[in-house]
Amino acid sequence: MPECKRLTVGVILGGTSTEREVSLASGRAVASALNPAIYRVRVYDPLVDLARLVHDAPKLDLALVMLHGRGGEDGTIQGMLDLLGVPYQCSGVVGCALAMNKPLAKIHYRRAGIPVAPHVLLRRGQPKAAQKVLDKVGLPVVIKPASEGSSFGVSIVRYKKYLMSAIRAAWELDHEVMAEKYLPGREITCAVLGNRDPQPLPLVEIIPGEKHGFFDFEAKYRPGASQEICPARLNARVTRRIQTLAVRAHRALRLKGYSRSDFILTERGPVILETNTIPGMTPTSLLPLAAQAAGMDFPALVNRLVDLALEDSPKQRCRL
Repeated sequence: MPECKRLTVGVILGGTSTEREVSLASGRAVASALNPAIYRVRVYDPLVDLARLVHDAPKLDLALVMLHGRGGEDGTIQGMLDLLGVPYQCSGVVGCALAMNKPLAKIHYRRAGIPVAPHVLLRRGQPKAAQKVLDKVGLPVVIKPASEGSSFGVSIVRYKKYLMSAIRAAWELDHEVMAEKYLPGREITCAVLGNRDPQPLPLVEIIPGEKHGFFDFEAKYRPGASQEICPARLNARVTRRIQTLAVRAHRALRLKGYSRSDFILTERGPVILETNTIPGMTPTSLLPLAAQAAGMDFPALVNRLVDLALEDSPKQRCRL
């Protein structure tokens, strides 16, 4: 029987985005879940370790990218890993870039028959931006940077007098801002796992606390700030519909590995909000919660991500 070689895994965390702290928490959790009998773990923060990552690349069997937001979910680090020949668990440059840019993602959603909310794109400094929103979308409206994650810079505007200040605040984070019609409903998220045959996990229903009103950054990551129910309290027909749309979004954006799509369940049915290509892996994150409901604990989920990274790679994982 051939000797079982431990895999060398580079966990990439931190980075320079507005989601750095969450990325550090995700990466540390993943690194701790890797069994040292099977994996040799090396941790890299591109903020300080980029040169070391490039130097070590020939020794890495795979990378687990836990960079949330820019630098990770926009496809930047994936392009470098492709050049270095290091396989990874998440989507590549094209898929990440499409998903990260919310207006572009919506074009692909519509082409795939996935319902989206009415919206308009506002470029920094655009004259009469507020009037454009009022004319084409109306109030209430959700203002969000076009290429940020984790609800950074997102605000719900219900009154005209607050609209321009919300747009300017979002412009400080991104030169393009999307104004999207606010749709009341239940917040549902669906994670998908797989490369060639992606499969949906159980749905999670999110109930933000009264302080938040919607699933903003604090509601996502501060323990107790929101309630997550998994499986979601939905009938089988609605559950299948949302899971089908999540898989369709995964395919439409040319994703692989895993993703998590967020929806609003309105009176007329589910409407997609966005797709995350590197979902959080913190103690309060939704992907591990959905995986647990499917019978997969956190170490098993991390092992599954390793398998997805190596699925199309000549590297072989160690099995004990």
